[in-house]
Amino acid sequence: MADVAKLAEELLGLTILEAKELNDILEEKGIKPAAAAVAVAGPAAGGDAGGAAAEEKDEFDVILVAAGDKKINVIKEVRAITGLGLKEAKDLVEAGGKAVKEGAPKAEAEEIKKKLEDAGASVELK
Repeated sequence: MADVAKLAEELLGLTILEAKELNDILEEKGIKPAAAAVAVAGPAAGGDAGGAAAEEKDEFDVILVAAGDKKINVIKEVRAITGLGLKEAKDLVEAGGKAVKEGAPKAEAEEIKKKLEDAGASVELK
């Protein structure tokens, strides 16, 4: 039973891109887990373009552009922010250009950006 709980925790921790990749893999296997959710969420998200644009200004993605010279400090900060394991945090930092946090409120996104920049990373908010 603990394995199922661990799996659920890992699924909840996926980024949007990782969730999309998982969805694609499952569809290749003949399983369409998110088809109904996408069908329902798609029209709702595109229904009011003005409301969607206003919402995007409130939420930001914190993108790690580059680790800089102090990669170990950046890895430590990424682990503290995301709760990832050492290997996962190291992979995220080394890949560069990946989201550390998605959909964060402006204040939280700016705080994360400051922490990562203080650790030596190059960060941008989108």
